[in-house]
Amino acid sequence: MTGASDNAAGPDKETGSQGNGESSTPPLPHSPSPPPSATRAVPSKGVLLGIDYGTVRHGLAVTDPDRIIASPLDTYARRSEALDGPHLARVAADNRAVGIVVGLPIHANGQESDSSRAARAFGAWLAGLTGLPVVFWDERYTTWFAEGALLGAKLTHKKRKEKRDRVAAQMILQSYLEAGCPPGGSGAAEPDETPAG
Repeated sequence: MTGASDNAAGPDKETGSQGNGESSTPPLPHSPSPPPSATRAVPSKGVLLGIDYGTVRHGLAVTDPDRIIASPLDTYARRSEALDGPHLARVAADNRAVGIVVGLPIHANGQESDSSRAARAFGAWLAGLTGLPVVFWDERYTTWFAEGALLGAKLTHKKRKEKRDRVAAQMILQSYLEAGCPPGGSGAAEPDETPAG
């Protein structure tokens, strides 16, 4: 989801700017404590739904049941928690997902940010909503790589923008598959942690 900088947020994906100084970003889901499904391990077999989390849009991708390949699925423009929840639950059910991989925006130095905490809150909310286990996966540079791949396909700016988030979700999910689907996902150093030296 990030570009080549330390910033974990994409330019228009995260801010919700409409160009008129107003924000249309729906409020983040609230999850005071993770539901049991957020701490359950992802099953070793079956379809996984991958989500490139954003405050304006979510990129969606799925694996095949044998977890050999991830494919881009859709880009979902967020509207409200009341509408987003049923839509995402339906996507998971329609694809017979057994678990969800949410991209975790991490700074280049490996530390988490406000965007990371928002993604974790979203994942916990989604786990409670769907009853599916959720795991987080480092998504550093995926939007940047997705943009590069789409530039290579010689798509117009508009077409690239339409596809970028779903391709980023595909890259997050494929990276998770290639790492062997670690049940605990990938973590990051919390901002207040001091690395052992």
